[in-house]
Amino acid sequence: MTIFFIILGTFIAGVGSVFVANFIAWKIMARFSDYLLSFAAGTLLATAFLNLIPESFEISSYSPHLMSWLLAGLLFFFLLDKTQLYHHGHEHGMSHDINELANSKVHDKNHRQTEPEEINKNNIWPVLVIGDAIHCFGDGVLIASAFIANWNLGVLTTFAVLAHEIPHHVGDLVVVSKSLSSKRDALKKVSIAGCFAVLGGIFGFVFLESFIEFLPYFLILASSSFIYVSLADLIPQLQKKVSILETVRQMLWLISGVVLIASVSHLSH
Repeated sequence: MTIFFIILGTFIAGVGSVFVANFIAWKIMARFSDYLLSFAAGTLLATAFLNLIPESFEISSYSPHLMSWLLAGLLFFFLLDKTQLYHHGHEHGMSHDINELANSKVHDKNHRQTEPEEINKNNIWPVLVIGDAIHCFGDGVLIASAFIANWNLGVLTTFAVLAHEIPHHVGDLVVVSKSLSSKRDALKKVSIAGCFAVLGGIFGFVFLESFIEFLPYFLILASSSFIYVSLADLIPQLQKKVSILETVRQMLWLISGVVLIASVSHLSH
Protein backbone atom coordinates (compact mmCIF):
# COMPACT_ATOMS: atom_id res chain seq x y z
CA MET A 1 0.00 0.00 0.00
CA THR A 2 2.98 2.29 0.60
CA ILE A 3 3.97 2.23 -3.06
CA PHE A 4 0.46 3.41 -4.02
CA PHE A 5 0.72 6.48 -1.79
CA ILE A 6 4.25 7.16 -3.07
CA ILE A 7 3.07 7.10 -6.69
CA LEU A 8 0.04 9.25 -5.87
CA GLY A 9 2.10 11.74 -3.84
CA THR A 10 4.85 12.05 -6.45
CA PHE A 11 2.29 12.47 -9.24
CA ILE A 12 0.53 15.26 -7.33
CA ALA A 13 3.80 17.01 -6.48
CA GLY A 14 5.45 16.49 -9.87
CA VAL A 15 2.67 16.76 -12.44
CA GLY A 16 -0.09 18.43 -10.41
CA SER A 17 2.20 21.33 -9.57
CA VAL A 18 2.77 21.93 -13.30
CA PHE A 19 -0.94 22.38 -13.96
CA VAL A 20 -1.38 24.63 -10.92
CA ALA A 21 1.62 26.68 -12.07
CA ASN A 22 0.15 26.89 -15.56
CA PHE A 23 -3.12 28.25 -14.15
CA ILE A 24 -1.34 30.78 -11.93
CA ALA A 25 1.01 31.90 -14.70
CA TRP A 26 -1.76 32.73 -17.13
CA LYS A 27 -4.75 33.51 -14.90
CA ILE A 28 -3.48 35.04 -11.65
CA MET A 29 -2.20 38.60 -11.50
CA ALA A 30 1.47 39.23 -10.81
CA ARG A 31 0.77 40.96 -7.49
CA PHE A 32 0.05 37.58 -5.90
CA SER A 33 3.40 36.07 -6.84
CA ASP A 34 5.33 37.25 -3.77
CA TYR A 35 2.64 35.85 -1.50
CA LEU A 36 3.01 32.44 -3.14
CA LEU A 37 6.77 32.57 -2.65
CA SER A 38 6.30 33.51 1.01
CA PHE A 39 3.83 30.69 1.56
CA ALA A 40 6.13 28.16 -0.15
CA ALA A 41 9.10 29.27 1.96
CA GLY A 42 7.06 28.88 5.15
CA THR A 43 5.89 25.37 4.28
CA LEU A 44 9.40 24.24 3.35
CA LEU A 45 11.03 25.58 6.51
CA ALA A 46 8.31 24.20 8.75
CA THR A 47 8.46 20.77 7.12
CA ALA A 48 12.24 20.66 7.55
CA PHE A 49 12.52 21.93 11.13
CA LEU A 50 9.25 20.66 12.61
CA ASN A 51 8.93 17.29 10.88
CA LEU A 52 11.82 15.86 8.85
CA ILE A 53 14.70 16.67 11.19
CA PRO A 54 12.93 15.56 14.40
CA GLU A 55 11.76 12.38 12.63
CA SER A 56 15.27 11.52 11.46
CA PHE A 57 16.70 11.98 14.95
CA GLU A 58 13.92 9.86 16.44
CA ILE A 59 14.56 6.99 14.03
CA SER A 60 18.32 7.06 14.49
CA SER A 61 18.26 7.50 18.27
CA TYR A 62 19.70 11.00 17.98
CA SER A 63 22.84 10.10 16.06
CA PRO A 64 25.33 13.02 16.17
CA HIS A 65 26.33 12.30 12.56
CA LEU A 66 23.02 13.56 11.23
CA MET A 67 23.96 17.23 11.66
CA SER A 68 27.08 16.59 9.59
CA TRP A 69 24.83 15.15 6.90
CA LEU A 70 22.63 18.25 7.12
CA LEU A 71 25.65 20.48 6.53
CA ALA A 72 26.89 18.21 3.75
CA GLY A 73 23.45 18.36 2.14
CA LEU A 74 23.41 22.16 2.19
CA LEU A 75 26.85 22.24 0.57
CA PHE A 76 25.78 19.66 -2.00
CA PHE A 77 22.71 21.62 -3.06
CA PHE A 78 24.81 24.78 -3.22
CA LEU A 79 27.18 23.07 -5.66
CA LEU A 80 24.25 21.63 -7.58
CA ASP A 81 22.76 25.10 -7.74
CA LYS A 82 25.99 26.40 -9.25
CA THR A 83 25.62 23.94 -12.12
CA GLN A 84 22.25 25.54 -12.95
CA LEU A 85 20.45 22.19 -12.66
CA TYR A 86 18.66 22.59 -9.36
CA HIS A 87 16.51 25.69 -9.59
CA HIS A 88 17.36 27.09 -12.98
CA GLY A 89 14.03 28.85 -13.30
CA HIS A 90 14.40 31.26 -10.37
CA GLU A 91 17.25 33.57 -11.31
CA HIS A 92 15.04 36.48 -12.24
CA GLY A 93 12.29 35.88 -9.70
CA MET A 94 8.79 34.66 -10.05
CA SER A 95 7.32 38.15 -10.18
CA HIS A 96 9.47 39.01 -13.17
CA ASP A 97 8.48 35.77 -14.88
CA ILE A 98 4.76 36.33 -14.42
CA ASN A 99 5.05 39.94 -15.53
CA GLU A 100 6.76 38.75 -18.68
CA LEU A 101 3.96 36.26 -19.21
CA ALA A 102 1.29 38.89 -18.70
CA ASN A 103 2.96 41.39 -21.01
CA SER A 104 4.08 38.98 -23.72
CA LYS A 105 2.00 38.60 -26.85
CA VAL A 106 1.07 35.13 -28.00
CA HIS A 107 2.29 34.73 -31.57
CA ASP A 108 -0.42 34.11 -34.08
CA LYS A 109 -0.05 31.20 -36.47
CA ASN A 110 0.29 33.68 -39.29
CA HIS A 111 2.95 35.64 -37.43
CA ARG A 112 5.65 33.13 -36.62
CA GLN A 113 8.54 34.55 -38.56
CA THR A 114 11.41 33.84 -36.22
CA GLU A 115 14.24 36.29 -35.80
CA PRO A 116 17.84 35.06 -35.54
CA GLU A 117 17.88 35.66 -31.76
CA GLU A 118 14.68 33.65 -31.31
CA ILE A 119 16.13 30.73 -33.24
CA ASN A 120 18.84 30.41 -30.63
CA LYS A 121 16.22 30.46 -27.88
CA ASN A 122 14.71 27.29 -29.28
CA ASN A 123 17.83 25.45 -28.13
CA ILE A 124 17.18 26.39 -24.51
CA TRP A 125 14.10 24.39 -23.66
CA PRO A 126 15.68 20.88 -23.82
CA VAL A 127 18.29 21.94 -21.26
CA LEU A 128 15.63 23.37 -18.97
CA VAL A 129 13.36 20.33 -19.25
CA ILE A 130 16.25 17.91 -18.63
CA GLY A 131 17.32 19.92 -15.58
CA ASP A 132 13.75 19.99 -14.31
CA ALA A 133 13.46 16.21 -14.81
CA ILE A 134 16.58 15.66 -12.69
CA HIS A 135 15.15 17.95 -10.03
CA CYS A 136 11.78 16.16 -10.05
CA PHE A 137 13.46 12.76 -9.83
CA GLY A 138 15.21 13.88 -6.66
CA ASP A 139 11.94 15.20 -5.24
CA GLY A 140 10.38 11.79 -5.89
CA VAL A 141 13.10 10.04 -3.90
CA LEU A 142 12.59 12.49 -1.03
CA ILE A 143 8.83 11.91 -0.98
CA ALA A 144 9.36 8.14 -1.03
CA SER A 145 11.72 8.33 1.94
CA ALA A 146 9.14 10.34 3.90
CA PHE A 147 6.30 7.88 3.14
CA ILE A 148 8.47 4.94 4.18
CA ALA A 149 9.12 6.68 7.51
CA ASN A 150 5.38 7.16 8.11
CA TRP A 151 2.27 8.07 6.17
CA ASN A 152 1.71 11.44 7.87
CA LEU A 153 5.24 12.60 7.14
CA GLY A 154 4.81 11.55 3.52
CA VAL A 155 1.68 13.67 3.14
CA LEU A 156 3.38 16.71 4.66
CA THR A 157 6.43 16.27 2.46
CA THR A 158 4.24 15.93 -0.63
CA PHE A 159 2.47 19.16 0.27
CA ALA A 160 5.77 20.96 0.88
CA VAL A 161 7.24 19.79 -2.43
CA LEU A 162 4.03 20.81 -4.22
CA ALA A 163 4.20 24.30 -2.69
CA HIS A 164 7.82 24.68 -3.79
CA GLU A 165 7.35 23.25 -7.27
CA ILE A 166 4.55 25.67 -8.20
CA PRO A 167 6.74 28.81 -8.35
CA HIS A 168 9.56 26.69 -9.78
CA HIS A 169 7.41 25.47 -12.68
CA VAL A 170 6.11 28.97 -13.36
CA GLY A 171 9.66 29.93 -14.28
CA ASP A 172 10.01 26.82 -16.46
CA LEU A 173 6.77 27.53 -18.30
CA VAL A 174 7.88 31.10 -19.03
CA VAL A 175 11.11 30.08 -20.71
CA VAL A 176 9.80 27.01 -22.52
CA SER A 177 6.70 28.80 -23.82
CA LYS A 178 8.90 31.54 -25.24
CA SER A 179 11.21 28.99 -26.87
CA LEU A 180 8.38 27.02 -28.42
CA SER A 181 5.99 29.96 -28.99
CA SER A 182 3.22 27.76 -27.61
CA LYS A 183 1.68 27.58 -24.16
CA ARG A 184 0.28 24.10 -24.82
CA ASP A 185 3.62 22.67 -25.95
CA ALA A 186 5.33 24.22 -22.94
CA LEU A 187 2.77 22.60 -20.64
CA LYS A 188 3.39 19.21 -22.27
CA LYS A 189 7.19 19.44 -22.02
CA VAL A 190 7.25 20.56 -18.38
CA SER A 191 4.61 17.94 -17.47
CA ILE A 192 6.84 15.21 -18.91
CA ALA A 193 9.65 16.46 -16.67
CA GLY A 194 7.24 16.37 -13.73
CA CYS A 195 6.57 12.68 -14.40
CA PHE A 196 10.15 11.95 -13.38
CA ALA A 197 9.04 12.56 -9.79
CA VAL A 198 7.01 9.35 -10.04
CA LEU A 199 10.05 7.46 -11.36
CA GLY A 200 12.10 8.88 -8.49
CA GLY A 201 9.45 7.76 -6.02
CA ILE A 202 9.46 4.18 -7.34
CA PHE A 203 13.25 4.12 -7.34
CA GLY A 204 13.33 5.45 -3.80
CA PHE A 205 10.82 2.86 -2.63
CA VAL A 206 12.84 -0.05 -4.05
CA PHE A 207 16.13 1.32 -2.79
CA LEU A 208 15.03 2.40 0.68
CA GLU A 209 13.14 -0.81 1.43
CA SER A 210 16.42 -2.67 0.92
CA PHE A 211 18.50 -0.20 2.93
CA ILE A 212 16.05 1.02 5.55
CA GLU A 213 18.87 1.88 7.96
CA PHE A 214 19.79 4.79 5.70
CA LEU A 215 16.33 6.34 5.99
CA PRO A 216 17.31 9.00 8.58
CA TYR A 217 20.04 10.24 6.26
CA PHE A 218 17.63 10.58 3.35
CA LEU A 219 15.27 12.54 5.57
CA ILE A 220 18.14 14.82 6.57
CA LEU A 221 19.04 15.33 2.91
CA ALA A 222 15.40 16.20 2.24
CA SER A 223 15.59 18.75 5.06
CA SER A 224 18.75 20.30 3.64
CA SER A 225 17.06 20.58 0.25
CA PHE A 226 14.05 22.40 1.70
CA ILE A 227 16.18 24.67 3.87
CA TYR A 228 18.50 25.58 1.00
CA VAL A 229 15.68 26.33 -1.44
CA SER A 230 13.92 28.50 1.16
CA LEU A 231 16.94 30.51 2.32
CA ALA A 232 18.94 30.70 -0.91
CA ASP A 233 16.18 30.88 -3.48
CA LEU A 234 12.70 31.86 -2.31
CA ILE A 235 13.30 34.30 0.55
CA PRO A 236 15.97 36.37 -1.28
CA GLN A 237 13.38 37.09 -3.98
CA LEU A 238 11.23 38.71 -1.30
CA GLN A 239 13.99 41.08 -0.16
CA LYS A 240 13.32 43.78 -2.70
CA LYS A 241 12.27 47.20 -1.47
CA VAL A 242 8.55 47.25 -0.80
CA SER A 243 6.23 49.17 1.47
CA ILE A 244 5.83 48.27 5.13
CA LEU A 245 2.31 47.04 4.43
CA GLU A 246 3.56 44.77 1.66
CA THR A 247 6.30 43.43 3.93
CA VAL A 248 3.71 42.63 6.61
CA ARG A 249 1.62 40.78 4.03
CA GLN A 250 4.62 38.73 2.92
CA MET A 251 5.40 37.84 6.53
CA LEU A 252 1.81 36.83 7.20
CA TRP A 253 1.82 34.51 4.21
CA LEU A 254 5.14 33.02 5.29
CA ILE A 255 3.83 32.49 8.82
CA SER A 256 0.62 31.00 7.42
CA GLY A 257 2.71 28.38 5.63
CA VAL A 258 4.46 27.52 8.89
CA VAL A 259 1.20 27.44 10.85
CA LEU A 260 -0.50 25.24 8.27
CA ILE A 261 2.27 22.62 8.36
CA ALA A 262 2.46 22.77 12.16
CA SER A 263 -1.32 22.38 12.46
CA VAL A 264 -1.52 19.45 10.06
CA SER A 265 1.39 17.82 11.86
CA HIS A 266 -0.29 18.28 15.23
CA LEU A 267 -3.63 16.91 14.03
CA SER A 268 -1.99 13.89 12.39
CA HIS A 269 -0.31 12.73 15.60
